[in-house]
Amino acid sequence: MVLRESGLHVTTMGESGPLIAFCHGLFGQGKNWTTIAKAFADDHRVLLVDMPHHGRSVWPDHFDYVDVADRVAALFDPADPVALVGHSMGGKAAMVLALRHPDLVERLCVVDVSPVDYEERSEFTGYIAAMRALDLDALERRSDADEALAEAVPNTTVRSFLLQNLRRGDDGWSWQPNLPVLDRDLAALADWPEEALAGAAPYDGPTLWVAGQTSAYVQQEYAASMERWFPRVRKVTIKDAGHWVHSEQPAVFTEVLRRFVR
Repeated sequence: MVLRESGLHVTTMGESGPLIAFCHGLFGQGKNWTTIAKAFADDHRVLLVDMPHHGRSVWPDHFDYVDVADRVAALFDPADPVALVGHSMGGKAAMVLALRHPDLVERLCVVDVSPVDYEERSEFTGYIAAMRALDLDALERRSDADEALAEAVPNTTVRSFLLQNLRRGDDGWSWQPNLPVLDRDLAALADWPEEALAGAAPYDGPTLWVAGQTSAYVQQEYAASMERWFPRVRKVTIKDAGHWVHSEQPAVFTEVLRRFVR
């Protein structure tokens, strides 16, 4: 585990083979990709990135996808281009990175997100509000936080995922995500930076677009935007999976990704 000069915390696996890197979504951490990463570590060099504003990485004073993408891009070298995999927020960042720095990206896998503005964001607003309202000074154990969040976040799977971000240090409990900035800039997080990419050429590398069958994040109406920016795109829909495709169907997702990077 290394904190790079870019301010990003990176976990590495594997010692030889092509480079593959994984970018997580909102409220995630690089370690969310551990199960998938282990499947590639025998024949790839793997990077699990804590994205800006998350995990142990830097907290900038604002959120926008160009800033996030450029910080992640600093991890890579044109002489050693990466197979870049990104889910949700990490998928948007990966797309922006590929468009701004195509020489760094050998191929791109976008997981259950589209290059569009998702105007409906109340679910995430509620999660952030609940997390920020938690009285961290009053917590004695993690189970206290779970109980306190139960009313606002009744789904136990979602609540458990959010609580992975609660860390206890010498100074007490703290949240690893940059909640104040993510709250303030949630509109930018849900958006697609169309204006910032004005003049950017489409990314001409191989692109895999993975969708969860029951997810609303990849719709037919979004295909035109995806094909405009990524003309060599191929879409795969994974059955019995929602937005968290790689967590809900890890074996199927791993096989789909392995065929793509092969």
